[in-house]
Amino acid sequence: MDSNKKEITIAEAQELVDHWIKTVGVRYFNELTNMTILMEEVGELARIMSRTYGEQSFKESDKGKDLGDEMADVLWVLICLANQTGVDLTEALKRNFEKKNIRDNARHKDNKKLQ
Repeated sequence: MDSNKKEITIAEAQELVDHWIKTVGVRYFNELTNMTILMEEVGELARIMSRTYGEQSFKESDKGKDLGDEMADVLWVLICLANQTGVDLTEALKRNFEKKNIRDNARHKDNKKLQ
């Protein structure tokens, strides 16, 4: 599977990450290590978001960071965790949409703060 093709499905992303981990990365870090890495990556994303869209100023070490790359780092580790725990992210996302469409059908439309 070519990771450079125009579009990658979630299932393909799970396969590509798994292939990379098993060939280049040697093996998955354990689940707790990857959970910690995920939190670290989310923190890096939050740092760039707070400096780009929030009120914090950039430090020299923040300059040149790419928002998309930081988001992709988060997605990568989340995919690792899904692979390790047997979660099919495509099916999980479909179920999540169903849940939100039932639970939140009118919730946001009725929220006066959003109008």
